[in-house]
Amino acid sequence: MVGKPIIGKSFGGCVRYVVNKPEAEILTAEGVRMQNAAAMIQDFNMQRKMRPGLGKAAGHLVLSWCREDLPKLDNQIMAERAEEYMEKMNIRNTQYAVVRHHDREHPHIHIIYNRVDNNGRTISDKNNYGHNIKACREMTLKYGYHLGGGKEQVNRQALRGKEKIRYELYDAVKASLRQARSWEQLENLLAEKGIGLQYKYRRGTEEVQGISFNKGEMKFKGSAIDRSLSFKKLNEQLERNARQGQQAQLKNVPQVSVIQEIFQSAKSVQPEGASRHIGSLLDTLLQPEYNISDNTGSMEEEIKKRKKKSHQYKRQRL
Repeated sequence: MVGKPIIGKSFGGCVRYVVNKPEAEILTAEGVRMQNAAAMIQDFNMQRKMRPGLGKAAGHLVLSWCREDLPKLDNQIMAERAEEYMEKMNIRNTQYAVVRHHDREHPHIHIIYNRVDNNGRTISDKNNYGHNIKACREMTLKYGYHLGGGKEQVNRQALRGKEKIRYELYDAVKASLRQARSWEQLENLLAEKGIGLQYKYRRGTEEVQGISFNKGEMKFKGSAIDRSLSFKKLNEQLERNARQGQQAQLKNVPQVSVIQEIFQSAKSVQPEGASRHIGSLLDTLLQPEYNISDNTGSMEEEIKKRKKKSHQYKRQRL
């Protein structure tokens, strides 16, 4: 189950699109007449007059399910799920209409609601995206619906407006995250794509609480784009990237130290022996088929031999 919250200015365009769609079915409604789109628009606009300063009063929600969930759904159940979803979205005590469409392979419904409630108060749209993700996940698990294929399966070409920008941010952050090993690198990679990054700090401290991304005038919290893009999740991933980078750099360090130890031991041997040993070692290392990792064991044996010769030479001098 997937939800998509939309906020608009006009009830006229929204209602006509939803209600006049071929084969559209009005499943249930509250506070508005159901006989036709014109009567419904009139009722919505009458109530919005109680809050004339609210520019975007038309709330529009889309709920979609996978094709595999169709046997679990009928008109009555979809109407009940719509009401449960609105309750989780804190949409209460207001006009609404629930309409089912049949123009896609997957089952889906449209919910139109008035952001001016029955008492003239405004229904907040703050963090709608975060509430939507939480509500859909809870209901999907509760009723055993199929989990979607993830954002990677969404058709980007079909997206418009705010939703299109949200997916562009998701794709850009995910791509940059594969290259970045620090927050500074992530910021620079995103800046090259025209994307800004802002941190939210705990009041009076320098402790980071959250993160937001913006492109043009559009701004989203990381967790509202996707749960994997919260500050905590991103920070954990960057730390993993940094550790993996360090491990890759240190892979050859033990082999280099082995070579250095051989040269140090060679210096303690007689001068003519040292020069002969160094020349022989360089010849070996410069051979095309030479592989350090394959010869680490023989190098360690060479060190022991050279140290033994050095001790013997020192005893002879004494």
